[in-house]
Parts: sequence; structure tokens; C-alpha cells
Amino acid sequence: LPACWDSQLSIKDLHFDGVPVRIYLPRKSSTSKRRGVIFIHGGCGIFGSISKELKIYERICRYIARKSDSVVVSVGYHLAPEHRYPAQTLECLAATVHFLKSAETYGVDPARVVVCGDSVGGTFTASVCQELGHRTDIPKIRAQVLIYPFLQALNFNLPSHQKNAAIAFLSRERTVHFILKYLKKDCSLKEPILAGSHVPESINLKYRKWISPDLIPDVFKLGYKPPLPALFSPRVHEEVPELFEPRFSPLLAEDAVICGLPDTCIVTCEHDVLRDEGLLFKKRLEDNNVRVTWHHVEKGFH
Repeated sequence: LPACWDSQLSIKDLHFDGVPVRIYLPRKSSTSKRRGVIFIHGGCGIFGSISKELKIYERICRYIARKSDSVVVSVGYHLAPEHRYPAQTLECLAATVHFLKSAETYGVDPARVVVCGDSVGGTFTASVCQELGHRTDIPKIRAQVLIYPFLQALNFNLPSHQKNAAIAFLSRERTVHFILKYLKKDCSLKEPILAGSHVPESINLKYRKWISPDLIPDVFKLGYKPPLPALFSPRVHEEVPELFEPRFSPLLAEDAVICGLPDTCIVTCEHDVLRDEGLLFKKRLEDNNVRVTWHHVEKGFH
């Protein structure tokens, strides 16, 4: 059988506004328009693919399409560092806009389209929804699903960073290493960024209302020890201006943007350095009256 053959799904490789996508359409006819799911894969922006050879995302997309009877669009954004930031976010945005405009062509109700992503795919999902929140020329995104998303690059000393610093696959150190690889920066910046030397006091003061251990529920802070204050390095700060952009760190978006976001589902894992970013984003959304569903996997890891 062909590699993409599925008894329940018709699977096609297409381009949406020049962006490679793989679309999964249920074969069974429907009396009404279906839901749509735009899936954005993880991989730090430098790994991952919609290719059938990478079975993990192929299986996930097929599963979502079958179990929810939805049309799933998997976005094959081009990877960094060959395609430099913010190319990945812009391609996800372009593919999403294209699908929202053409949803009915695929039997999808444009008012019932969800954007979903894991890890950096959650970052791109959050960024896409922030960019589209106040647009009136296209249908509104119905909901966003963020699966252990990366959401900020200011503070790498939150309780989950400390608790899971050496956890398998995505350690605290490897997180910053991948960020620097993604942005095509010198990896010698890793240690000062881990310490927080890239953040001037003015920015710390501005954003501590949104990014602070004080905002994490006590149940998640057992054994946490606040780190010593870092010595600010203007050189390091000037090397990584991207880290302070809401497109890269969606937690830094202003309230006027956050309040325009759709219903949100956030999945966090206990044994994950990124756990607290999901918790902080949950609080921000709730503070701005955005409806949130939260699932915490107590034995889960990134």
C-alpha cells in the first residue's frame, strides 16, 4: 500500500500560500461541515517534519482526524537556522490565514477551526493567535491548544526550571542551547542567559507582574530556592533582542492582545522545564477573561 494510504482518511500534500502542508480528510461523507484543526509540530524550530518518515506527527495527526472527525492540516514550516527567525512563525501564520479563507473548500466550517501545537509548535500557535486576534477580515480562530509550550525567554530560573534542570530530553541547559541554535547565535551566550544576565532591571520590573515565581501556585514550588540576582550584561542583552519580542516570547504580549485570544486549552507536564510557562500563561489568560481549560499530567515529561 502507498505510505500515506489510510482506510479512514484521504491524505494529501499541498501548499497553502507557498507553505508545505499535509491535509488529512475523513473519507466518510458528512451531512454538515466538519471542524478543522491546524497542527503545528514541535522540535525547537530546528527539528521535526510533516514527512511520513517522521512517524510521531503522522500518527498524531491521523489520530486527531479520526477521533474527532475533523479535517487536520499539518504545517510543514521550514526549519532554522537555514530559514531564519521569524520565518517559521510567518509561515504558520500564512498557512493558517489561507486555511481560514478556504476552509469551506475542504468541507470545514470556518467558524470551528482550532490551532494546536506542541512545544515550539505551541509557541507558534500562541503567536499566530495573537497576530490574528483583532483581525476582522477573516474568520475568528475558535480555540488554541498549547501542549507544553515554550512561552518566554526572560527567566530560566522558575521553579520548574530548577526542579527539572537535568530531566531527560529537554534539560534547562539544552533549552537555551536550542534557542541559540534556532536564532543562529553564539552558544557562548548560554551561561549568562541561564543566569538572567541578558535582562536589564527595567525589563525585569516591567514584566515581573507576568513572569515571576511569586505567580506560581505553592504546590508547584516545593523545595524551590530563589537564585541570587544576576549581574546585567549590556553586551549579552544587545546580542539577543529577539528574546524580548512577543512573537518569540508570547507571554510578553500586552493585555490588549491577550484579551483578544480565543478559548484556550493548555497541557502542562510535571517533569518539564517548561511547566511553569504554561501555568503563567493560564493565569494571564484568566486575568484577561479568556476561557481556559487546563490539563496537568503529573507523571508527564516534555
